[in-house]
Amino acid sequence: MSTQAISKWSIDPTHSEIHFKVKHLMINTVTGSFKKFEGSLEGAQEDFTDAKISFTADINSIDTGMEMRDTHLKSADFFNAEKYPQLKFESTAFEKNGDTVYLLKGNITILETTLPVQLDVEYGGKATDFYGNIKAGFEMTGKLNRKDFGLNWDGITEAGGVVVSNEIKLALNVQLQLNK
Repeated sequence: MSTQAISKWSIDPTHSEIHFKVKHLMINTVTGSFKKFEGSLEGAQEDFTDAKISFTADINSIDTGMEMRDTHLKSADFFNAEKYPQLKFESTAFEKNGDTVYLLKGNITILETTLPVQLDVEYGGKATDFYGNIKAGFEMTGKLNRKDFGLNWDGITEAGGVVVSNEIKLALNVQLQLNK
């Protein structure tokens, strides 16, 4: 019985994006991103079905295009970046549901709370870049409730409207590079 070698992949941050979207005043969507992050995938199967995936994002790298809002998100009202500098994810399963469709299950930790999350994944395939590096691309989407993680700040307008939705949409475009 032969065993396959474990392949180790790392996120290529120059070709990856980690975005989140949240409704503001329940009439439009504000998009933000994490500018600093890292992650890895390890597995022996060519189709990644045995993959173990881990990911961290630097909370201080939040960028919504508005410095005042970013500072508020990093404060104790939301992510408390001083006390909890990272968001963390560890996979529990990577299930193939079609030729290029997967379901990524895992646990995400925000502040002190770790909860299960599921992400829909579309596998873009593999390619070799100009430098001979093997790359693999994935697009992932999912949702979570911010209050489940203790992100409880609420603002109410004078008319009684909600300022920030509880639902956060996640959109990740990730390019991995096979480690040599």
